Amino acid sequence: MTSLVLQRCLNHPVREAAARCVDCGAHYCRECVEEHDGKLRCAACLRKAAKTPVLQRAWFRRLLAFGQTAVALLFLWIVFFTFGKTLLTIPASFHEGEVWKKMEREFETF
Repeated sequence: MTSLVLQRCLNHPVREAAARCVDCGAHYCRECVEEHDGKLRCAACLRKAAKTPVLQRAWFRRLLAFGQTAVALLFLWIVFFTFGKTLLTIPASFHEGEVWKKMEREFETF
């Protein structure tokens, strides 16, 4: 491995390298590196580190909100559909009041 003294800046070949980028591993002069989070990084690697994460992008947030709404509506549809199917299984005599009349007669005998 060659020492840092013999290395040249990637952007300025006439200048001697002063540091090595921790992300890409290239050598740079003092003007081409910046300290970020306690590490020396080149401009290209700083741009990559400064990009907005996907979860914070506006289009992704809108897409996520739309997806959550669609899932909630689907869930509600399934719940109400199941509830409706359950109501359809109740015999017609229950709806016509025959069951209630029978129950009233039983309570009157007590």
